[in-house]
Amino acid sequence: MTTKIILHGGFAGHINTQNDSFFKEILKDTSDNHKVLLIYFAKDIDKIPIIKKEDIAQFKRNKGRKKISFEVAKENIFTEQIKTAHIIYIHGGNTLKLLETMKKFPNLKKLFEDKTVAGESAGAYVLSTAFYSKNAGGMFRGLGLVPVQTICHYTGENEDKLAENKKIKTLLLPDYKYQVFVT
Repeated sequence: MTTKIILHGGFAGHINTQNDSFFKEILKDTSDNHKVLLIYFAKDIDKIPIIKKEDIAQFKRNKGRKKISFEVAKENIFTEQIKTAHIIYIHGGNTLKLLETMKKFPNLKKLFEDKTVAGESAGAYVLSTAFYSKNAGGMFRGLGLVPVQTICHYTGENEDKLAENKKIKTLLLPDYKYQVFVT
């Protein structure tokens, strides 16, 4: 299997056909019995139970007959959790908080090999090479797992804020839209 990375523009917790397609895409190339690692490093701790419930509901709505177990990522055992997970789901929230935490693990590219990795909003930003975030206030460098410069929650604005770099693809992701990358 190869690594599949899926970048989502935002609001994956909303129930609609576009998000159903996103969660089905996450699960498409996986076995019938797998573990999903839910990453909430971009969220305030008091919001995690609500978001976790929404995410699990979305996965369960779209899993078909597959058996899924879930685990919430913890910084102190994060590397080991990645090794035992089949799917990595990086939820959105505070992009810079997420980026700061994820940078503590410099071997993520290697750890994510042969897995499905999905990033929603801030998660998509962090997986990208570069991104413009209106909320974070500018252009930033991501982890570079996907060679794109990204704008999530795209509404036809701020495209001019992206760096003029002809060597890197621009990815404009409106809410509920996603793009798949296979490496």
